Amino acid sequence: MSNFELSDSQSYLPQESSPMPSILGEDFTVKFWGVRGLIPTPTSNTRRYGGNTACVEMYVAGQSLIFDGGTGLRILGKNWQELHKNLEAHLFFTNSQSNRIQGFPFFAPAFMAENCFHIYGNAASNGASIKQCLCDQMLQPHFPYPLQVMQSDLQFYNLTPGKEIELKDVTVQTALINKAQRSIGYRINWNKYSVAYVTDLHQTIDAEDKERILHIIKDVDLLIANATYTPPTANNHECAEFLWEIPVQLSHTANVKRLVISHHHPDDHDEFLDHIQEQVKSAFHNTILASEGMTLAVNK
Repeated sequence: MSNFELSDSQSYLPQESSPMPSILGEDFTVKFWGVRGLIPTPTSNTRRYGGNTACVEMYVAGQSLIFDGGTGLRILGKNWQELHKNLEAHLFFTNSQSNRIQGFPFFAPAFMAENCFHIYGNAASNGASIKQCLCDQMLQPHFPYPLQVMQSDLQFYNLTPGKEIELKDVTVQTALINKAQRSIGYRINWNKYSVAYVTDLHQTIDAEDKERILHIIKDVDLLIANATYTPPTANNHECAEFLWEIPVQLSHTANVKRLVISHHHPDDHDEFLDHIQEQVKSAFHNTILASEGMTLAVNK
């Protein structure tokens, strides 16, 4: 992994960790632990799709890859603790905004000395590294315990967008897909299968960003993308088609095989998302809206 910089890690030296067991039962599977954008929305009318912020787990070729650490990461961590195994996983952040990192202080396996986590992210718009961003949110008065309380082996890597990461038989491609937010998109390749995680699409995409997006999603088996909206204002439900037209257009152009729309707006209740799913299927048939707990097999 010489194409990105290894930053200072925690000083703890845990026992040798073993890869996550295949708890999902497939060679390449994707599971959604958090599908909400901006802020957690635990209300009675978001039960079916879920109210936790972004966290997606991919189990591929015997390795666990996690994308984003929103509040869904806490639920994932509780699930992993029940395995009573030494854990090793790779955690990739798309950016350092609160809805992508706010679950990390509550990620219970990171407090266990026998575990090992490789953490990847690029510099934020203010120049802070992913390690610095995670440290800052765990300082008083925001959180009672600093990052150093986590006893697991935390290895931090400073990504340079455009570089590739080799994890045994798995290749992770990176691209800067939103210059304004310094957001990274990822493409995970294994054997002949591929998944792209591109979740910072805006309604207006400039030519450079679009070129990088199309390159990273071209011909993928599965694209995980966001519907577009303009935070922090509420959605205009009378213009629902504007929420999904960008990921659909990109999917058609890039010959994407299957599209999953995630990062739902906090104001989008279950019934409205049902309506969106019906609409988007008419424009791109092989589409589904992400819901918490949903598991998809990529190589089946």
